[in-house]
Amino acid sequence: MDSYGDLVAAEDVLLFVNAAITSTGQREFRDDADEQRMSLDFLHAYMLGNYRELYAGVLALDINDHNAVLIVRRLLETAGEASADQRRREGRLIASRLASLPPRRVYGLFDALRRAGVNNRRTRAIVRDWLASRKDLAFDAVKYRSGLKRVLRHTHLTPSNAPEELGTFLFAPHARPRYAAPLLETWRRAHYEKAALYELPYTAAEGFAARHGIPREVFLERMAPRLTRLETLRLQESARARGATGVRTDLAGMPLTRLAAYVLSLPLEDRLSRRAELTGALESAAGRVAGAHRGTWGKVTAVLDDSFSSFGSVHKRRRPLAVALACHHLLAALAGDYTALWTSGRTDALLAYPYGPSPLGRRLLDALETAPARLVIVSDGWDNAPPGLAGEVLRVWRTRLDPGRRTGIVHLNPVYNAAGFDVRRLSPTVPTAGIRDAEDLPALVELAQFAEGRTGLAELTAYMDTRAALMTAGHDRERAR
Repeated sequence: MDSYGDLVAAEDVLLFVNAAITSTGQREFRDDADEQRMSLDFLHAYMLGNYRELYAGVLALDINDHNAVLIVRRLLETAGEASADQRRREGRLIASRLASLPPRRVYGLFDALRRAGVNNRRTRAIVRDWLASRKDLAFDAVKYRSGLKRVLRHTHLTPSNAPEELGTFLFAPHARPRYAAPLLETWRRAHYEKAALYELPYTAAEGFAARHGIPREVFLERMAPRLTRLETLRLQESARARGATGVRTDLAGMPLTRLAAYVLSLPLEDRLSRRAELTGALESAAGRVAGAHRGTWGKVTAVLDDSFSSFGSVHKRRRPLAVALACHHLLAALAGDYTALWTSGRTDALLAYPYGPSPLGRRLLDALETAPARLVIVSDGWDNAPPGLAGEVLRVWRTRLDPGRRTGIVHLNPVYNAAGFDVRRLSPTVPTAGIRDAEDLPALVELAQFAEGRTGLAELTAYMDTRAALMTAGHDRERAR
């Protein structure tokens, strides 16, 4: 049996995981950015000071990139406080996690370590190995030039896979009349040759286009074939407004939650006119996530929050609603028999938009009447029509009507509550887990069992160790290729 201290530790870890999944230190509907950052900084400091090994182990879970970077930074800044065994384990976790992060995040992390004066042997080894894993440092030198330049100056490293001219390009780029590396030579020619800029990455080409005075719509039209999927998604609407028709998002293969956010960014009339295309893309993306588990979850009912607070904030516009829409399609793919109940009462998910109060209690009553095997609630946890009804419904259901837990209930919350240092819960009788991407839903439903209090620290630690082993083994296989 777990001691009281073990139970507290398990609760602390789960609280931190919820924060690390949902909070990015940005403004939310009810909390400003300063409140989010202060709350998050406290949790990171508390976890590092009290549970260093568990804190490092969180890197193997489905936390967001912002918090992964914060964990890596704090571990490296406090390397002197760790034992030799801890440093070895942390090094493998850090290397594995960095391999999955976007390069701009990693260069930003290295720059933060530079500003903090962290340049010990362990940090240099991590930087060296990450740079060595990059497939094309010439590409990085063009797209992330300032970041790569700063990290090499700080660490005094010479990457083994770097082009011979890399140092000259970064520190004295106009010293050579010509570069042997094709991309570096293209960058040089783009200073005086307009056609050359269209062979560069978008972020580098954009500055040259402005320098040459190329009209924005012409630049976007000609640049379209070289845009990444995310760049195309971000630029499509502005390109269309300027008359550039070549920039069009290929919805096939887009990640589910990102696709849901894109759909919600469209005007309602566009969603109606493209109903078959958008619905088909959402269902296809959900099917890819469900994989072999498609149709295996039995009878599932979902209560989905599309109240006004699902707008999120100007920094995370419609993010909570996008998560709910993506979860809706994923649950439909996982379930054998599926019912969706939106708080607004709407039945057409494609036309969802943030509006009205949050009558979660009433929707829960409707949901329980369907007698589901699983009930999944996707909401920020603010129940206000009337206040408190959802918690009372769940309490009575768990303690009086279904003490044997015939119906599995889980609450997934996409919004961090800074004041409570956690995501807001509907009821202590129902497990709550933070969620950022619907793709993580199956793993989070599994993780939520620990929040019910029926399993303790030993089981939670074993689960985290398993996830860490899977992540590091995958990284080792990639390096061996």
